[in-house]
Amino acid sequence: MLTLYYARGTIALAPHIALEEAGADYVAKLVDFANAQQRTPDYLSINPKGRVPALVTPRGILTETPAILAYIAEIFPGAALAPLSNLFAFAQMQAFNAYLASTLHVAHAHGPRASRWADDEAAQAEMKRKVPEVVTDCFEMIETEMLRGPWVMGDAYSVADAYLFAVARWIEMDNVDTSRIPRVMEHRQRMMERPAVARALTAHVSA
Repeated sequence: MLTLYYARGTIALAPHIALEEAGADYVAKLVDFANAQQRTPDYLSINPKGRVPALVTPRGILTETPAILAYIAEIFPGAALAPLSNLFAFAQMQAFNAYLASTLHVAHAHGPRASRWADDEAAQAEMKRKVPEVVTDCFEMIETEMLRGPWVMGDAYSVADAYLFAVARWIEMDNVDTSRIPRVMEHRQRMMERPAVARALTAHVSA
């Protein structure tokens, strides 16, 4: 049995989708960010970083979205959620996921969480002002250099698609220039048509 800790509106949507795609036997537990549940001793004993996602497995606890996605793909090989038999292609998928984690997600976070990087209000305001430009540039890189189509890796769906969909749900919040990323927007719509995505989204959209 697997247990996924998630919060609404977060990147934890990506592994949630992957678990649904894999047909995994799992439990999803909501971490209430609005009431700072992520900072409680109980949750910090699960993930000392105080963030989501966290995946409790029979062998221990995993954090960080790329690692969790790779693990899900590997323990459910029959779901074909990663190119497991092609080491180079698997590394390419991991490179894509790492870009989302280390570059795009961080660029996005400079808007709602500017206080992580600066205490000065003017500095925070400047970071927030730059978010639309920087995040649009990130998505344009994906549009022109990374998204092979129709899925991230080409014809084969993978956990990278769940990850891209999760970050693409922030596009409007970040005031991204969608005219520059038509293929990303088409991918987002294509993902919405997948039953596993619909099932995962029910837990991530507030009632």
